[in-house]
Amino acid sequence: MTIPQSPFSRRPAWSVAAIGLPLAILIGGCLGSPRVTSDSINRPAPTAVAGFPASWQPAKPLRKWKSIVLHHTATEAGSVKSIHAAHRKRITNGKPWLGIGYHFVIGNGKGMADGAVEATFRWRDQLHGAHAGKQAQNQHGIGIALIGHFDKQPPSPAQLASLRRLVFHLKTAHAIPTTGLIGHGEIKKTACPGKLFPLATLKKEFAGKMPTR
Repeated sequence: MTIPQSPFSRRPAWSVAAIGLPLAILIGGCLGSPRVTSDSINRPAPTAVAGFPASWQPAKPLRKWKSIVLHHTATEAGSVKSIHAAHRKRITNGKPWLGIGYHFVIGNGKGMADGAVEATFRWRDQLHGAHAGKQAQNQHGIGIALIGHFDKQPPSPAQLASLRRLVFHLKTAHAIPTTGLIGHGEIKKTACPGKLFPLATLKKEFAGKMPTR
């Protein structure tokens, strides 16, 4: 009995390789490529900015951010962990909070290192905030809280240096407009972020009218 030959058996080895290699690449590429979802199409990928900590880079596709809202905690000490525990006890409209309402916290040396910046789960997962008291700013405003009571004493130099670095990173990476840096008291009746907080100076710097320090 004669066994029919494969078409490839009559071809030189180089021609088989020429056909098989692109085919293997095509199949491998199809199987190995990540699935493209509607969410990944509609929302931009996280923007990596050279020179900034990896912890400042979100883990999920970006939310549309329009502003940065500055706060003080009105406490002498605190940390992401302690604020998270306190906020989890809060209930709004019958629903418990997910946890800490801010996207970033900057320490003052009492509970967190002085000037230390920590991103919270809300930033990593690109979730709405629970810090502004206004729907628009909660949905599209990045909440930054500095540990301290700035009606009693100003932020530390290390806190302000870290805050400047953070807000200018956010402005650059997320296209925040020059008018997008606001104090909590500008959108809600509150003394936050405190009378000793240099809000006017920071707003001028953010708008590009003064050099950063």
